[in-house]
Amino acid sequence: MKTIKGPALFLAQFADDTAPFNSWDSITRWAADCGYKGVQVPSWDGRLFDLKKAAESKAYCDEIAGQARDNGVEITELSTHLQGQLVAVHPAYDEAFDGFAAPEVRGNPKARQQWAVEQVKLALTASKNLGLDAMASFSGALAWPFVYPWPQRPSGLVETAFDELARRWKPILDHAEDCGVDVCYEIHPGEDLHDGITYEMFLERAGNHARACMLYDPSHYVLQCLDYLDNIDIYRNRIRMFHVKDAEFNPTGRQGVYGGYQNWVNRAGRFRSLGDGQVDFGAVFSKMAANDFAGWAVVEWECCLKHPEDGAREGADFVKAHIIRVTEKAFDDFAGAGTDEAANRRMLGI
Repeated sequence: MKTIKGPALFLAQFADDTAPFNSWDSITRWAADCGYKGVQVPSWDGRLFDLKKAAESKAYCDEIAGQARDNGVEITELSTHLQGQLVAVHPAYDEAFDGFAAPEVRGNPKARQQWAVEQVKLALTASKNLGLDAMASFSGALAWPFVYPWPQRPSGLVETAFDELARRWKPILDHAEDCGVDVCYEIHPGEDLHDGITYEMFLERAGNHARACMLYDPSHYVLQCLDYLDNIDIYRNRIRMFHVKDAEFNPTGRQGVYGGYQNWVNRAGRFRSLGDGQVDFGAVFSKMAANDFAGWAVVEWECCLKHPEDGAREGADFVKAHIIRVTEKAFDDFAGAGTDEAANRRMLGI
């Protein structure tokens, strides 16, 4: 068994134009002061990280990794959630997602998609330069507008969408193989890979690609009423990344999973700071330890009520308290009789 590394913090929700969240030096110092040992980096945020430079320059990667270490944290992974989203966008979401892209490709879905593919490949190369072996991403979505079958979905619609999704990702996954980096898809509503079944549909079409892995986040499963503990056992060989995020689901006679178009405070399903929701993290960390997960426990702070800085500081302590330092011996070794094969055979009467 292996002891999970952590705590680490995903910086995407904290990057800002005000200090200490507006530069790599200051935000890494702040994260270390909160009690974190690692940081997950939003590769799209130029205030913190130059993705193109990181893909082209090992020296730059050494510099920023060294600065982080000097400040008390290490880089755990890069994230390409926003760029991955743009690898596959249904036309209904063109305008909504255009803001994720560089200004020069907005309003041009084909150019935007090509830009997104290149961005994800750059992040894989940058991950290699940083000495990382996993990268977080979203799959994007072509079929999401048809998630509820009304009117009845035409025969073959979903299959065609997943065929195309796999076709778009296959060259990226091959580049990931060349870099020695896993692509860890966050299984997430709004993405075509939003539960275990859809992940398997994609994986089959991607030829069971060794680099098509999972980012496990139990909060998204709570809001889908999916068994988030069983999921760990089912996909233990594909889970390469772990977001520690809490959620609660409190359905009423007025609303349930779909949330009635309400804001986050008024939804039946809400994201909460760690310890304020319904995820059984004692069981989650136990499962991860038993299944030899050797990666980082990365806090992704999202809460509809609590201040982010309070959530961040509390989250570091929460993860520290839940990481299990795995044992190197059995608890009943003291009672071992030190028998050998001959004794074993005598005990069995053979």
